[in-house]
Amino acid sequence: MTQIIPALSALTGRYDAVFCDLWGCLHNGKTAFPAAVSALQAFRAAGGKVALVTNAPRPNATVIAQLDRMGVPRDAWDVVVSSGDAAQSAMLAGAVGRKVFHIGAVKDEDFFTDLPDGAIAPERVGLLEAEGIVCTGLEDDLTETPDDYRAQLLLGKTRGLTMLCANPDIVVDMGDKRVFCAGAIAGAYEDMGGSALYFGKPHPPIYDLARRRLAMDDARNLCVGDGIGTDIAGGMGEGLDTLFITGGLAAEAFGPDIANPDSALLEAWLADRQIYPTFSMGYLR
Repeated sequence: MTQIIPALSALTGRYDAVFCDLWGCLHNGKTAFPAAVSALQAFRAAGGKVALVTNAPRPNATVIAQLDRMGVPRDAWDVVVSSGDAAQSAMLAGAVGRKVFHIGAVKDEDFFTDLPDGAIAPERVGLLEAEGIVCTGLEDDLTETPDDYRAQLLLGKTRGLTMLCANPDIVVDMGDKRVFCAGAIAGAYEDMGGSALYFGKPHPPIYDLARRRLAMDDARNLCVGDGIGTDIAGGMGEGLDTLFITGGLAAEAFGPDIANPDSALLEAWLADRQIYPTFSMGYLR
């Protein structure tokens, strides 16, 4: 049974580091959540470390710039680790070849251009020339759905191309609008028989990268997030304790008071999914 806690401060002293999700926990894609910022600042002030671990399909420098624009102070975190970081490393190592077909938006351009010193990105080509597919998201996530990519995916599958998915998330809330992410494209590709590689949560590479950047291999880590199948399942897969933020993606499932989830509704919802976080709370605070 998950324990509902009133605030992150209730766990003071139990953990050396927090691996905290961004979307739905620290911000909504447009606005930072002041209570969440304060909670992370207090955790660090008490001696803990904070790794912001996100499935954003962009290098961490871009994520940091976005946090700066939202007014998230840098004393709320120690390192930022993105799915884009881990996926980019795999792409540069040739995971899907040296000629790739890109599915994604113009805003994801830095996945191919913001590279480590000396690295050379693969050539971007058409599907008929490609050795693999790199998916960073939809070209226009405000209007498109995975169905708009069916013809491209069928051709890629027919050619036997492997897809590198830079963001395993299926959906995310952008302000008050829910939009599809790269994980929805990759899922559709697998449903039709294609093969996909994932590097963000819940898959191990992003956690390995977070540990390396914190230089805390043996730390007592707590994974915080609102994605039951990504943040929580991923943390559990790493053998870590988890804190489920119920007021994010699944907020409507736990009663009318989003800040304080109904324990009976929460337990039933978790039992249906057979995923049991160590702790839960409405909002990160």
